[in-house]
Amino acid sequence: MKPIEDIKPLLESEPKKIIITMHQKPDADAMGSSLAWYHYLIQKGHQVTVISPTNFPDFLKWMPGAEYVLDFESMNEKSMEALKDVDLLFCLDFNNLSRTKNMAPVLEALPAIKILIDHHLEPQPSFDYGISDTTAAATAQMIYEIIYKLGDEDLINDAMAQCIYAGTMTDTGSFRFSATSARVHRMVADLLERGLKHEIIHQAIYDNFLENRLRFLGHSLLNRMDVFYEYNTAIIAIPYTDLKKFDLQTGDTEGLVNFLLSIQGIKLAALIIDRNVEVKLSFRSKGNFDVNKFARKYFEGGGHFNAAGGRSSDSLEITVNRFIKAMRENEDALQ
Repeated sequence: MKPIEDIKPLLESEPKKIIITMHQKPDADAMGSSLAWYHYLIQKGHQVTVISPTNFPDFLKWMPGAEYVLDFESMNEKSMEALKDVDLLFCLDFNNLSRTKNMAPVLEALPAIKILIDHHLEPQPSFDYGISDTTAAATAQMIYEIIYKLGDEDLINDAMAQCIYAGTMTDTGSFRFSATSARVHRMVADLLERGLKHEIIHQAIYDNFLENRLRFLGHSLLNRMDVFYEYNTAIIAIPYTDLKKFDLQTGDTEGLVNFLLSIQGIKLAALIIDRNVEVKLSFRSKGNFDVNKFARKYFEGGGHFNAAGGRSSDSLEITVNRFIKAMRENEDALQ
């Protein structure tokens, strides 16, 4: 994989047909980084289309440019048309094409130059150019830094600043996670000096849910949470019937796993959700417990050292039992 800086000649020559994509069920970092890069490339004179492998949460639809994003599942014909004769494919906030769900075989067969911009561990070795910076707090932060490296910081406009801030804010837990470095704060200071109104972004993401989500959170914490103090671990297991009962939409379970880490002494938190098609798992940890390795070993997943995800084709009950067994196998590391 050639260094990301080497793409400069590709972007400075004649206009290119470019696709930007992200992982399925994109979060604010995936969407924010993709749209910030979209606004940058548009200014460079390129023909750019952003494609999400799936739908994305309503609380991200305020982002500048979100109205132009194609949903590969529900807008398949338009997406496939956009993917024809593409020169450059940018893959943002994921490092394995399997994370794009039904798009994966299409992207694998694409003859375009593939470029990775990501901050997760162990990237797939199938990209022509790119960067996988695990020290970065968010892919959105990386977009900001890459634009500076390319000497185009004067192109950072308000639309880009909003998207970059949203992605970084959410991936750092509103700037409280350990990945919130001096680099992050210097970037935010620069965006604020450029005129960014950060409080509006916070409200758009965190104060924009329906009543049923709040009732779901209360129900989950009261009825679906188990705490294993002897293993410094807490879990919430959500059956599919709960998703239907509270009429949950994409993104409504976002952040639920973080509540578990607020319990005194808890080192490992897991949110296990029956999505009907498969069971999805989200892991968070404190200190030196590596949930990336945990997810890869037990649940076909991965991610960051303190934040990762996985999947299971078993039932919710069997998956929970598998998690408990895995937890016990890691007793020493959890003490």
